[in-house]
Amino acid sequence: MQASSPIKLYRSIISGHAHRAELFLSLLGLSYATIDIDLRAGQQHGAEFLKLNPFGQVPVIDDNGTIVCDSNAILTYLALKYGDEHWMPRDPVGAANVQRWLSVAAGQIAFGPGLARIIKQFNRPLDINAAVDLAARLFAVMESELAQRQFLAADHVTIADIAAYSYIARAPEGGISLQPYPALQAWLQRIEALPRFVPMIELPLPAAKVA
Repeated sequence: MQASSPIKLYRSIISGHAHRAELFLSLLGLSYATIDIDLRAGQQHGAEFLKLNPFGQVPVIDDNGTIVCDSNAILTYLALKYGDEHWMPRDPVGAANVQRWLSVAAGQIAFGPGLARIIKQFNRPLDINAAVDLAARLFAVMESELAQRQFLAADHVTIADIAAYSYIARAPEGGISLQPYPALQAWLQRIEALPRFVPMIELPLPAAKVA
């Protein structure tokens, strides 16, 4: 199914949450138009944007008048409306397996590698050690699971993988190396090999410390 007119995607190119929404729109082959929100200028807190999302966060999509906020909610909406069981299983066990990783994306991924990237790149006065430690525990679990199968929630790609991809791919921007995790790296490469994959903008890597 194709939308009757292009889906509007309100995004910031520096946001991994926005990237996962854009990535899935592209993977589905949907027509969409991007509207960039300047987070550094605080545009997400302006009156017009708050009418779309009272929480003042990107991404938001406008699908011909249907407004959906939150990246994981957007993935679910798009999968159910325009995708098939390949992306979001309809059986209870399959759906639960996907939901598990959507929760991880909103939890350990956001507050591990995602937060480390924010701290390093945007000079936020937050606990970098806690974020790095959380990322290490997360990556150890993912490495173990991805050593046994190619994708997170099933034997094929689902929205669980799309939700997890962006901030993990950009973990080095938060000073977190992916080198110790070959299965995790191979999984990233499988996502990047999907038809119509679109990359997230790369930010400069953190400068190395001089002893």
